[in-house]
Amino acid sequence: MSHSSSGSSESEDMVVRLSDIRSLAQLFRIGVLKTAAKHRYKPDAALLDRVSLFQGDITEMEVDVIVNAANASLLGGGGVDGAIHAAAGRQLLEECRELGGCETGDAKITKAYKLPSKRIIHTVGPVYSRTDIETRARQLESCYRTSLDIAVKNDLKHIAFPSISTGIYGYPIVDATHIALDTVRRFCDSDDGNKLDRVIFVVWSNKDKEVYETLIPEYFFSEADAHEQSSGASESATDDLPGQAEQEPVSEELSQLPDASQHDALAEAPKAH
Repeated sequence: MSHSSSGSSESEDMVVRLSDIRSLAQLFRIGVLKTAAKHRYKPDAALLDRVSLFQGDITEMEVDVIVNAANASLLGGGGVDGAIHAAAGRQLLEECRELGGCETGDAKITKAYKLPSKRIIHTVGPVYSRTDIETRARQLESCYRTSLDIAVKNDLKHIAFPSISTGIYGYPIVDATHIALDTVRRFCDSDDGNKLDRVIFVVWSNKDKEVYETLIPEYFFSEADAHEQSSGASESATDDLPGQAEQEPVSEELSQLPDASQHDALAEAPKAH
């Protein structure tokens, strides 16, 4: 790419480097993440340095690969898909035309062209349907798992995910986030998990960030977090005397959040399909 010196400087200022993105370990230390009421896996402090949560524009991330929440044609669309195509330039569209589309739950890789990332993995998430929830869940899980597999096969060390299918495809953000976190945690625990240095969950809205911040500690935590949860549970049982009001569970609060498709639209905000 050829830019004027001023244009190049402005472009560099917009780039989000890996060193700018806090790990879960850092987010726990500064109090952004809190100990969860329950844990779904065994504690593993090492994983806290290899997983991140970032709020911002995925097209500005200087990482090995970003994931695009694409449609089946792979020819661009709305939301984050359109934002990625617009930022990458026309060459991305030309390469995608040669791929012959993509099935729901599958993924394909391309160059990143004008983006600061090295590559783009395009995955097609499911359109949510209450009549076939299990199938949609398997397809969404496959989006994450297939993208992780492709990253490892291509020797890519860091991967950034948007919240797949939670935009116009209507997947409830809480359910989709559980699937994303569970799939990534299982991958991190697998033999191929150590081949990735960083997995980054990228969100745009504050409501999506709140969901991730609440659910992440159920999947990623240290032995100290587990001990704190156990101690807290014991104290809670002791203090739970008759006549005291019960605290409303976080999960009930989360269940009242609207789907991402119902979030207030921001004109400049790229949203995943």
